Formats: sequence, structure tokens, C-alpha cells
Amino acid sequence: MAEKILIKKLSTKDQFEKLVEIQKTVWRHPDLDLTPVHQFSISCFMGGLVLGALVDDQLAGFVYSFPAIYQGKFCHHSHLLAVLPEYRGYGLGKRLKWAQRREVLKMGLDVVTWTYDPMQSRNANLNLHTLGGICRTYLPDFYGETPSLRLGSGIPADRLLVEWPIKTAPVEQKVRGKKELPLAPDSYPKVLEGKVASNGQYLPGKPRLRLKEPIILAETVPNVESLRPTPEVIAAWQAALRQVFKSYFGRGYAVIDFSFGEKCYYVLSNRLKNIMPEECGDRKKSCKKLKS
Repeated sequence: MAEKILIKKLSTKDQFEKLVEIQKTVWRHPDLDLTPVHQFSISCFMGGLVLGALVDDQLAGFVYSFPAIYQGKFCHHSHLLAVLPEYRGYGLGKRLKWAQRREVLKMGLDVVTWTYDPMQSRNANLNLHTLGGICRTYLPDFYGETPSLRLGSGIPADRLLVEWPIKTAPVEQKVRGKKELPLAPDSYPKVLEGKVASNGQYLPGKPRLRLKEPIILAETVPNVESLRPTPEVIAAWQAALRQVFKSYFGRGYAVIDFSFGEKCYYVLSNRLKNIMPEECGDRKKSCKKLKS
């Protein structure tokens, strides 16, 4: 483990050029799909934020966000978070997000948003369980025909939109490292569960779309990357989760947590006002009205 880890703002052309190289290494995207130096430059000049994680003075990862408006209120949208493979296990992703929270709070904002692929369980665990984000918006095939953003040929680039209420008490408790009791999956009804098919594949069962309990669980796969050789399995799980999220989001439920383990579950609740500030839980209101 390295002795010195530092999170700091990045602002120079030389630093931004290193971010392009990190993107290439982490995601192996073609140049067309990389965020370029000039985008980082103008974003930072106009209120954006780029934070770098340095390990023994070596740039190991970064997080990038910019000012945005969502549901009629000002926020920051976090577009990129990347950590080089050789530095994973240092907790840099979490450190970058907590540092991002501190900086966005200084701007007077109380929400950070970002998108992620709902099939990526490790990301879900960070976004929802570790950081305390919530999801109530499903974006079908949001990034369209971009191969690098899909899980396989013909699989839509679906995304969940994370809303991170950075001033709320639950998030404050996570910042302070408050211990939480592990979720007991057997205690809650399942809207989606996996089953072993006759060919040995682990596939989703039929979604249960008429549950009304305040807490329900939707199973997902622990490691979608291991399923790359069987895109039909990925497609089946994606389609089932899409059906679940669109149905229950439409009925006032939101994803409020994630249980990561040998079996993974999204935790949905219809008691959002217990988690989000009252004015933020109501989509018909704004936490900060836009000024004309």
C-alpha cells in the first residue's frame, strides 16, 4: 500500500493530457469516444470540476463533473470516474467521490447526478450503498449506437440516472463511516429472482410487477464481465431489469440501496421522502428554482 495519497484539483493542459491516457487504459475506447483536453479546459473555466487522485505523486485516477440543470434545479453532473487498474484496491474511487462532494457543496449545490450501466454491480454498490445515491429514472438505450458503451453487439446501452443528495443526513452518516447492518434478502419480497435453466445458465425469472410492499428486491448478476461470452444471458437480465425499473419507477418507487455478494440485489422503496429532502423528493418542486 502506498504511503501518500492526495486528491487535488487539476487545471493544466499537461494534466488533462494525462486524463486522456487514463481513459484509453481504463476503457480502451477509440479516440472518437474519449473526452478531449479542450473539453476539460473549457469545463473547468466555466464551473466544471476535475479532481485527480495521486498515489506517491503519480496520477492514478480522476473524476470529472460540470454544472447542469435537472428537473428544474441546478446540480453538478459527474460524467467520468476512472482509476488505473494497478491502483484499484486503494479506495480511490470512493475518495474521489467524497472530495467531489466537498467541492460541490462549496458551490452551494446539493445534488450530483451521473449515469451508469445497471448491469455493473460493482458500480451499483459504490453508487448506491457506499455513497448513498438513489435512482428513479431509467434511460433505455441512452447512448445509442456507441459500441464501446454497450455490453455486447445488439445489447442496448441502457443506463440508470443516479441522484446523489449530498446534504442529506443519510449521506452525512456515510461520510462519517457509520456502520450499517447488512441487508437480509430473505426478509423482503423479490420482484426479480434468478433461476438455473436446463442448459446450466443462470437466467432471470419472470418479473413480479404487482408487489406493493414498501421494500422490494430485484436480483441482478454479480459480474457481468464474466458473461461476455454469452450475450444472450446479459440481454435477458437487462430486459428483465428494464421491465422492473420502468414499472416500479412509474409507481413511485426508487432504488435506494444495493446488496453486493454471491447474490446481488437492487433495493427499491416507495418511501423516498424518508431518504431525500421533502422538497427534493417531489419532482413537481425544485430545491432551488431557476432565476429568470
